[in-house]
Amino acid sequence: MADIGYVAMSLAFALAVYAAAAAAVGARRRMPELIASARNAAFGVVGMLTLAVGVLVYLLASGDYQTKYVFEVSNRAAPLFYRVTALWGGQSGSLLFWSWLMSLFATLALLKKWGSLRALAPYVIAITHVTIAFFVGLTVFVANPFEQLAGIPPDGRGLNPLLRHFGMAIHPPLLYIGFVAFVIPYAFAMAALFTRRTDHMWIRATRRWTLTAWIFLSLGLLLGGWWAYDVLGWGGYWGWDPVENASLIPWLVGTAYLHSVMMQESRGMLKRWNMALIILTFALVIEGTFLTRSGVLSSVHSFSQSAIGPLFLGFIAVMFALSFYFFIHRWHDLRSANQIDSLLSRESFFMVNNLIFMGLAVVVWWGTHFPLFSEALMGVKMVVGPPFFEQSTAPLWAGLILLMGVIPLIPWRKASLGKLGRSLLWPAVIGLATALILYFGVGLKSVGAVLGFGLCAFSLAVTLNEYWRGTRARRRLRGESYPIALWRLADRNHRRYGGYLIHLGVILAAIGVIGSRVYQVKTQRTLAIGESLVIASNITGEYELTYLGLREGESVDDRLVTEAVLGVSHNGRDGGELIAKREYFIAQQQQVTIPAKHRTLLGDLYVILAGWERSGESATLVVYVNPLINWLWIGGLLFIFGTVIAVWPMPQERRRRVAAGVGAPDGAVPAG
Repeated sequence: MADIGYVAMSLAFALAVYAAAAAAVGARRRMPELIASARNAAFGVVGMLTLAVGVLVYLLASGDYQTKYVFEVSNRAAPLFYRVTALWGGQSGSLLFWSWLMSLFATLALLKKWGSLRALAPYVIAITHVTIAFFVGLTVFVANPFEQLAGIPPDGRGLNPLLRHFGMAIHPPLLYIGFVAFVIPYAFAMAALFTRRTDHMWIRATRRWTLTAWIFLSLGLLLGGWWAYDVLGWGGYWGWDPVENASLIPWLVGTAYLHSVMMQESRGMLKRWNMALIILTFALVIEGTFLTRSGVLSSVHSFSQSAIGPLFLGFIAVMFALSFYFFIHRWHDLRSANQIDSLLSRESFFMVNNLIFMGLAVVVWWGTHFPLFSEALMGVKMVVGPPFFEQSTAPLWAGLILLMGVIPLIPWRKASLGKLGRSLLWPAVIGLATALILYFGVGLKSVGAVLGFGLCAFSLAVTLNEYWRGTRARRRLRGESYPIALWRLADRNHRRYGGYLIHLGVILAAIGVIGSRVYQVKTQRTLAIGESLVIASNITGEYELTYLGLREGESVDDRLVTEAVLGVSHNGRDGGELIAKREYFIAQQQQVTIPAKHRTLLGDLYVILAGWERSGESATLVVYVNPLINWLWIGGLLFIFGTVIAVWPMPQERRRRVAAGVGAPDGAVPAG
């Protein structure tokens, strides 16, 4: 079976190389037969990689421990679910999985009708399959997941216990889908440069590919934070870890791109800027994959050092140099049709929005790579910690929250200062009143955090008012009830009102971040059975936690579980029992802490079992109060829901595309 998997991978590599070369030559020499052959080869790539992935999953599920990769990431005691998801639990398996996903996306692009974009097809095949060939080549020549051991071990080492969590089982695939989906708009962008089709048609054709990439990358980031909060036992959800940052940076640049393409679609502007952003996003996607798999930066998420690092750097350099060459060569073809008419316009504020996103990306990129630069220049690997990232990015995040409230009220071309001031008056009053009440009434004394809450209230008021204005106008015009008017209003413009839902999600998430980061309370106590501790926060109120006893060393599957039983009351009301756990994985000889959580909308009581003495007569507990933390998860879910609404096609859009003769490969959304 391992030989079958390796042969399938090798054939996929050969077919990918052929597809890329045949498509490029066929386009240059105008040979439709060769382009058709390249397309067939592309279908062969996805078939061979599907076979290879299927074989590796079979080996993992059946426990073929002579296969080195299976031995390293699986064992007999692990549940079947985690044996299968170990497909992406190690370096070589994750590279094969990445390649397979990329081939699926490339094939989906080829299956759709191309219409007026048919001239781009061969170049899209070439670019996507150069990328696929690189990743498959790594698994064939450097990181072979089907490599065999000399003997047959009786059992495997098993998956890293930290990955034995549902969130972590689905977090990597979501990130991978986000990464590979961004390759499609990049391929279209390069095809547009090659063919001089530098109008906005390639952007329309790839809008849903970009949104798909963005939504999956967003989901991956959200689930990664949830996993860290639920498993790592440090009371937080984002530690500015290098691998976390490697996923955040392309998300930031991709978000800037999603905003700026609106200007190209609506006003024919920023063609050069948008081309640069999508090229940069692709480069950062590949570099993020490199940082995760090369081991050049220390991280709880990254794999060990390997020989693939220089190959990744070489691929990034070649692709970026090729992209930059054609970008400069087509500079004059990328001239904008219009210019910004006024500084007080939606175009101008969109540019500010883009610059803030790029500023965030630069700050995070610099802080993440600083250890490499310091080691190269001074011989010492110096690491910057969370305070650097938080202090340098907080004003930029605040600027984005402010713009969320301002941009919806500003028209294209030019705005009236007086009219804008009247539109902003009441939201500004609401934001200021919120800050004053929190500071003087509730007693929240961090000026920066209170201002942040005020900005969130300001933007929340603007966004909700946009829904209210549209719903009220439709009700007056059509005589519909408010719920029906709101439903039909949103149904007629998914992009606009889905975008507002995204903004609402970001605002709620920001409230959760501010509350949990600034007003977190922590204590550590050793309690005997029956003893209690009290911990309080201005936002959540008072908790009383009582240690009731210990259940030590119970055997569950392949691990020993120790549980501390705790009673909790919140503001004088009984909150039931909490169970804080320590799990000891026998095969890996590794412990994992599972915190106990008492959840409310005001926040979490988060309890960690740090240790115990005399068979549980006393236990040491680390206790956090994380105010408003659940607004982060609620906002994240609303954010994802809004993105799905924005992506969802409307019947009138499909009719317009058919009438215009545009058979975009992803059901692209026309401007409007």
